[in-house]
Amino acid sequence: MDRLVYLSMAGAKANMQRQDVLANNLANAATPGFRAELSAFRAVPVQGSGASTRVYALESTPGHDMSPGVVSTTGRPLDVAMRGNAWLAVQALDGTEAYTRAGSLEVSADGTLLTHGGLQVMGDGGPIQLPANSEPSIAPDGTVSARGANGRSTAVGRLKLVTPEAPLNRGTDGLFRAADGDLPADASARLQDGALEGSNVSPVETMVAMISAARQFEAQMKVLQTAEGNEKAAAQLLSVS
Repeated sequence: MDRLVYLSMAGAKANMQRQDVLANNLANAATPGFRAELSAFRAVPVQGSGASTRVYALESTPGHDMSPGVVSTTGRPLDVAMRGNAWLAVQALDGTEAYTRAGSLEVSADGTLLTHGGLQVMGDGGPIQLPANSEPSIAPDGTVSARGANGRSTAVGRLKLVTPEAPLNRGTDGLFRAADGDLPADASARLQDGALEGSNVSPVETMVAMISAARQFEAQMKVLQTAEGNEKAAAQLLSVS
């Protein structure tokens, strides 16, 4: 009896965790540059006396979907879409260097170039500062220029674009980092200005997967209810005998 309960409990928990991942992906279906998180489970034997036949389903996150999102033209000078496998370097809230494909940039009141989420955008020499009352523009190689009132454009920095050779690791803050530390700038990396890369999450496929996970969860709960009913019936037979 305990085997039935254990298997159905492990299956129900696994489906709940799967739904959490799918719900997060669906919530970010409209987030620029978002990479869909993948979910998987692996079997882990339970250690202990009398538990050698028990196997627990442990959640495992193998990574993220690296397929590119759809690039849409916005015409906004501070919107950039990285080409190929290029990533934009930013300074995370913990002070470390991280990487993102979300290219919706803004200029703060003091002239600092920031992401839409308020993170400092890293240049080859650190954060990029723009002069007051200037019109920014970004070239395909990442060079940031500011045009003043006199109509002249002056280069004020260059976005740090990196091209990782190994897969990046997603952090709890949604940013990506390299396993071996900060990556060097890639002079050959290019971007498309006036455009944004969308999320690579398919809302339809994700909704279908959520429905499937919900039905599997319901099936596991019915097995638990069956096990409970069998246990009550067995207890009644023992009391009568």
